[in-house]
Amino acid sequence: MKVLESVSSFAGKYFAVWVILAAALAFLFPTPFLGLGAYISILLGVVMFGMGLTLKAVDFKIIATNPLPVLVGVAAQFVIMPLVAFGLAYLFQLPSELAAGLVLLGCVPGGTASNVMVYLAKGNLALSVAMTSLSTLLAPIVTPVLLLWLAGQWLPVDPLSMFKSIVQVIIVPIVLGLLIRRFFPAAVEKSVSVVPLISVLAILIIVAAVTSANAGNVISSGFVVFAAVFLHNGFGLLLGYMTALMLRLNETDRRAISIEVGMQNSGLGVALATAHFGPLAALPSVWGAIWHNISGPILATIWSKKPAAELAPGAEPVEPSVQRAETL
Repeated sequence: MKVLESVSSFAGKYFAVWVILAAALAFLFPTPFLGLGAYISILLGVVMFGMGLTLKAVDFKIIATNPLPVLVGVAAQFVIMPLVAFGLAYLFQLPSELAAGLVLLGCVPGGTASNVMVYLAKGNLALSVAMTSLSTLLAPIVTPVLLLWLAGQWLPVDPLSMFKSIVQVIIVPIVLGLLIRRFFPAAVEKSVSVVPLISVLAILIIVAAVTSANAGNVISSGFVVFAAVFLHNGFGLLLGYMTALMLRLNETDRRAISIEVGMQNSGLGVALATAHFGPLAALPSVWGAIWHNISGPILATIWSKKPAAELAPGAEPVEPSVQRAETL
């Protein structure tokens, strides 16, 4: 078990590197990976099941005790990112599938990797976890509605079908994870440290599957899509921070909201795009999976070097009680 824990820690620590390598390998040698596309939803379910295993009741405590930062952050998540994606799709004059895919990336909830980045950035970890959890639970309703409103002009959107997909691949696995943790806590505590390894492997397969299916499109549209994803992420990080600043939240809250708003659940974006729009629409989320896990560590490293004296009194981040899945 200790060997697995070490491998799991190593896999999570260098997750961005593995994502880049998986994408490059699938791009250069796409054929072996083409059949994996059928398993994307199952693999994402595995990732979210791991998230459910790591959640505790205390993760939701901040919503009851100090709801304002959580509500502000989640509102910013579902306002800033969809509208920025919509604007960039028009600015870059993206083809219909890519435009819808970029908007989809903007409409999904935050990814669990953001929790790790917030911790490293000396942000408010409790706020980060609460935002991720709440935005994920709201996603079955909010994501389809936003897509119908913003992406419907490019491709037909079936909100009921998308609602069912999100419930199946996100909510059901999380609930199962929570139930298993509730009824078998000892077993979960012994095995939870390997959850990041399983999650990383699942995400790598997803990235490889979508990259192989879009090998030709990466050449023709890869740069413009990456530029759009790069700007989308950058605006999310900046506007998330500025929103918290304007509301006079403390520095640790600003950092948490910035990272939470800027980092999306790219895995969910890939699964929904593949199922409802087509493989090409999944390309923005694939780039998101790569870039978010590069920009996040860079920003976290910069903020981690800020002296503790610059942080709000009494707001020092607390080390996570469990090793959360360092994934999308």
